[in-house]
Amino acid sequence: MLRLRQKFPRPRVENIPAAVRDALRGLSLAARIRPGQTVALTAGSRGIANIPVILKSVVQYLRDLGAQPYLVPAMGSHGGATAEGQRHLLESYGITEAFVGAPIRSSMEVVEVGKTPEGWPVYLDKLAAQADHIGVVARVKPHTNYHGPIESGLLKMMMIGLGKHVGAMWYHRLLLEHPYDPVVRSVGRTLRAKAPIAFGLCIVENGFDETALIEGAAPADFEPIEERLLVKAREWLARLPFNEADLLIIDEIGKEISGSGMDTNVVGRKRAFKNQPPDNEPQMRFIFIRGLSAHTHGNAAGIGFADFTTSRCVASLNYTATKINCTTSGYPQGANIPVYYDTDREVLDVALSIIGTRSPEQARIMRIRNTLMLEEVEASEPCLAELRPMTAFDVIAGPSEMVFDAAGNLPPLVW
Repeated sequence: MLRLRQKFPRPRVENIPAAVRDALRGLSLAARIRPGQTVALTAGSRGIANIPVILKSVVQYLRDLGAQPYLVPAMGSHGGATAEGQRHLLESYGITEAFVGAPIRSSMEVVEVGKTPEGWPVYLDKLAAQADHIGVVARVKPHTNYHGPIESGLLKMMMIGLGKHVGAMWYHRLLLEHPYDPVVRSVGRTLRAKAPIAFGLCIVENGFDETALIEGAAPADFEPIEERLLVKAREWLARLPFNEADLLIIDEIGKEISGSGMDTNVVGRKRAFKNQPPDNEPQMRFIFIRGLSAHTHGNAAGIGFADFTTSRCVASLNYTATKINCTTSGYPQGANIPVYYDTDREVLDVALSIIGTRSPEQARIMRIRNTLMLEEVEASEPCLAELRPMTAFDVIAGPSEMVFDAAGNLPPLVW
């Protein structure tokens, strides 16, 4: 195996509080939000870089206007679909009342604010609906399941996040029969017409899991701003150095890493392209997941898209949280348990024995920590000798033999 250091574009926001202030100042919120009025802010379940500081900065800006902000967990069915579970999830990211400077008000109750022109009900977190204003804070990025000019961002946060478990269940069922783009737009337009949506704050990250851009959005501009920022997010997305491999080893998956545990924009197996994958989609013959991240709290949603795992990973699952999340999204296969063995060595022995006519020594293998942290990647020598590079990189170590500890497991990847 060789250690590669990839070279991605690296636009970066150096001063988060200043960037938040500038983004919000451009929206002239003082003309809309009056002193004493309440503002509900969305706080999601993804591990967005600098999100505690971003939310703290939004809270401070609103307090400077004389407003009374509070946070509502906006994460559909995550956190076991319980109010306390969703609060705990936020706190595990460092989003606490003490740090952010605002109360966290968590409830799974929703109200129906109206219907779309198509007749679809539109749901909204009951506590958010009680506020004088709602501020939508969301990261804009490629979605793991759907593809189009709008994917994951403000509109999805309103539809799935603020829809809570009831809304997430309904919309995901709807999306099994209707294209994503018209659904998310129609629900978003109805919410903006019927609910007190005051502003949006868009976050875009670079390939180093850093904040690359923060931009404010007036409600009327949500759609064009999301479309424009999604183009940037795609350009800055971290990628694997090669688009194919016999085996991809992923040390950890988790909900804070990706909605699918592992970002299918990075590893392939994107459900939206199940029958017609794009020419440039990554093609991994086998995927081996070694474990779960600490912040996912046992939610292994997406593990079913892998081929192999370990018994220790299976033992660490909160299967209740996993199956709630996957059935809510309408894809129960995401909770399927892959073939598993007691040790990493056993997995590799089996996987490399069924990669085709290649011997294990000829296997094209890549190993990553997770799909967010891709600056450094391990790759076997045949990858470099046989495959076309998809990114620029330097070889910084190796080649060296793959080693196992006394228990037969790979040591952690340390950068």
